[in-house]
Amino acid sequence: MSIDCGDTAPHIGTLASGATGTIADVSGVRVGHCTLDAGDVQTGVTVLLPHAGDLFREKVPASACVINGFGKSIGLMQLEALGVLETPVALSNTFAVGTLAQAQVRAAVAANPQIGRGLPTVNPLVFECNDGYLNDIQALAVQEEHYLAACAAASADFARGSVGAGRGMSSFDLKGGIGTASRVVQAAGMQYTVGALVLANFGRLPMLTIDGVPVGRELAARAASNHATQEPEKGSIIMLIATDAPLDARQLRRVALRTAAGLARTGSVYGHGSGDIAMAFSTAYTLAHDASTHALPPLLADSQLDPLFQAGADCVEQAILDALWSARTVQGRDGHVRLALREAAPDLADLRSGGVHA
Repeated sequence: MSIDCGDTAPHIGTLASGATGTIADVSGVRVGHCTLDAGDVQTGVTVLLPHAGDLFREKVPASACVINGFGKSIGLMQLEALGVLETPVALSNTFAVGTLAQAQVRAAVAANPQIGRGLPTVNPLVFECNDGYLNDIQALAVQEEHYLAACAAASADFARGSVGAGRGMSSFDLKGGIGTASRVVQAAGMQYTVGALVLANFGRLPMLTIDGVPVGRELAARAASNHATQEPEKGSIIMLIATDAPLDARQLRRVALRTAAGLARTGSVYGHGSGDIAMAFSTAYTLAHDASTHALPPLLADSQLDPLFQAGADCVEQAILDALWSARTVQGRDGHVRLALREAAPDLADLRSGGVHA
């Protein structure tokens, strides 16, 4: 098997990408990073903002699903109950969850001083993966200032790979991290965009499947002396889906569930020790915090959701590959190294042609 790893990952599926091929193709969505790169500290923060306004005042419909629950997130319970997102979404390492939740609360209170007094409390939303192989997670290096820096850096034009929350993450015994993708669909006679952002930190090398090709088996055979490839799956992935299609929280949960299909196609079996969580939100409308009623736009009928299901699965598969292609080799704690895919396998066949050439 001979494979050449090009500059970009192969295009997954038949749906076209949006203009930039990122989650920011959903209008208003921005992503920001703060990266910590200092010897044994290899970690960071990534934030996703659904719109430029005050999310506490103008919430967006959202929902999440837990595919495998080995995780330490904050905010999922209220998200499930109320179906709205009211802070930026924060991503980081496992031990940073409490710090980031506090940072989200402080930021919300600064913008709305009556939160927790004349107003209800705010629901912070933080997701995590364990970057402890490369990062000295016990250093508790992530601070509130890093959350604020990531928010300040939020843009429609953002980096991927070994940046922000993805700095210390591993996938398939290679360097993982931040990946993104988008797809354009037609539903009920209208055009909509679906985008994905992933924090990829999962998989054993023999599992790696790229556009249906089990390339990880060959790579694992070359690394047969590496016992790490025989260890059980213990990683995690956070999958965030954005769309401009008018959906309610129940429908968004259905879209979030389809991310598991894209995840599985890369080789994941959602192992016992994995934390695989998906969240989907819509930017088609907002829900005012202080409204007594909500005037919703016409929502898509459930019978029209199949194109969005396909886009969600394809976007996640594409975003995982984007994380692998975008990542750069990182050396971290105790000399541990994760090689970038393009460095570990410089002879991968040109997958853009759709197959492997023997």
